[in-house]
Amino acid sequence: MVTAVAELRRASSTGGDLARPLLGALPVTGLSIATMGDLLPTGTVAATDDQAARLDELQFDLGEGPCWDAVAARRPVLEPDVAGSPVRVWPAFSRALADEPIGALFAFPLLLGPLALGAMDLWCDHAHDLSDEHALRASALAREVSRHLLRAAVREIADEQHDDAVTDRFSRRHVHQATGMVLAQVGVSPEDAELLLQGHAFATGTSMREVADDVLAGRLSFATRPTGIEESS
Repeated sequence: MVTAVAELRRASSTGGDLARPLLGALPVTGLSIATMGDLLPTGTVAATDDQAARLDELQFDLGEGPCWDAVAARRPVLEPDVAGSPVRVWPAFSRALADEPIGALFAFPLLLGPLALGAMDLWCDHAHDLSDEHALRASALAREVSRHLLRAAVREIADEQHDDAVTDRFSRRHVHQATGMVLAQVGVSPEDAELLLQGHAFATGTSMREVADDVLAGRLSFATRPTGIEESS
């Protein structure tokens, strides 16, 4: 696990493959990392093999499957025996899987606080259960992947925020104060709280200073609710 996280961080900093470092930490044949939802465009970011990439494409094309369910429910979707005793049956996707060498499928949502970024799909060439320990490990790795995906998405926004800091010496103070409020609302680390502010700025096409002002004024809350982030006029 420690090695996987270290290799993932190295790959993120160098623009390398985000999927392959995770494979050694999980008892699966292959895996993929896909973005989907309202924040990032739908697509495969990384895959350890052609089969993993094909599973993503099938789900994208058909609009159903474990990755969609994991994002919608904000929890893992576990299918230990896809052909023999499936827990869920997706009409089109299940038919497509009939010709694929898939024994088990596991999807873990890529979440950071209230932001849903996509899903991490794991596949096995034989039916088997994912132990509680490995499910917890996969969830922890999914959180780490989420941080890297969101950081990559907001780099341009972060550059623009540097200009804000130069022109408005109070903007960094506002961001720092808003970060503290988000930390209390969501219960994440200070680094992740600031990343959530950046992510919302990226999603809404606004500056981080404006997002911070909305948080401080009570117009924006990052507390997780069924409808996601809460905004009030």
